[in-house]
Amino acid sequence: MIKAIIFDFDGVITDSEPVHLKMFQQVLSELNISISKQEYYETYLGMDDKGCFTTVLQTHGLDASHEVIQSLIDKKAKFMMEYLQNSVFIYPGVVDFVNKAKDRFRLAIASGALYHEIEFVLQKAGISSAFDLIVSAEDVMYGKPDPECFNKALERLNDYSGLQLKPGECVVIEDSIAGIEGTLAAGMKCIAVTNTYGTDRLTMADRIVKGLDEINVEDIDGLFIEN
Repeated sequence: MIKAIIFDFDGVITDSEPVHLKMFQQVLSELNISISKQEYYETYLGMDDKGCFTTVLQTHGLDASHEVIQSLIDKKAKFMMEYLQNSVFIYPGVVDFVNKAKDRFRLAIASGALYHEIEFVLQKAGISSAFDLIVSAEDVMYGKPDPECFNKALERLNDYSGLQLKPGECVVIEDSIAGIEGTLAAGMKCIAVTNTYGTDRLTMADRIVKGLDEINVEDIDGLFIEN
């Protein structure tokens, strides 16, 4: 029986993947580095900022020390918040799904985004209080596809609720290939939404939907009976 739902953030709750690409491009252009949309979606999407900047700099043979990476993360965060002040898009069906699910399941966020970005958007959408906790980029050593963020979300949910939830009692909602891989490595169920990739790229997930408005909250257990 499913008892908890863990949401990815970018590409699941808010349409921010194109924005992240734009901000990465803006920061990296100051280093005379360019990444294309195809390169971002094929290689970097699903990574947190640290993983993305580290990989890019190492690929180009540049200094990828902690200090350099942190300065790039801080610069991108500033650009990102300036953008979000006026432009937040929540995917259709998300608010309704979350408001229905909060009375039946424990809810958490496990994302490679920064905490203040996540909290800002959830507040804008009016659903911040629906989530028991947020595991963000600041909380983990390793980004997706490593399962650390999902394992940490489960650990914190158990501490918060006093329950003994098992990985198989959790379903993760993801949009990225790296996120699906991390979910499965954590031993959790996965619903993939086609907000970022087509169905053909998400076949590792247990279920694939076009959006959260396709999911009946009362029948989430029924999605996994065949599995």
